Amino acid sequence: MPLSLDKAGIETRLETLNARLELPWRLEDGKLRKVFEFDNFVSAFGFMTQVALLAERMNHHPEWFNVYRRVEIDLTTHEAGGISERDFELAAEIQRLAQF
Repeated sequence: MPLSLDKAGIETRLETLNARLELPWRLEDGKLRKVFEFDNFVSAFGFMTQVALLAERMNHHPEWFNVYRRVEIDLTTHEAGGISERDFELAAEIQRLAQF
């Protein structure tokens, strides 16, 4: 079972994840959170499809919400009771998908 990271671990990993990002991931309500904006619904849905396939391969699934061209993603590890290394791994992979 994954272990949740302590505050210092989260802050360190968040700095690494956000290095060189114009729009960073942030902590909100005990979760990693990022909002992605696309040109249109088709682009947003295509991104979500790619993330869904990635999440299934990693066996770690996001909490997310989509309206038109906006995709909001929250990451937490429920079984760990907080943010774990798995959340940062998934966030980094999601970020790579978003760099199109």
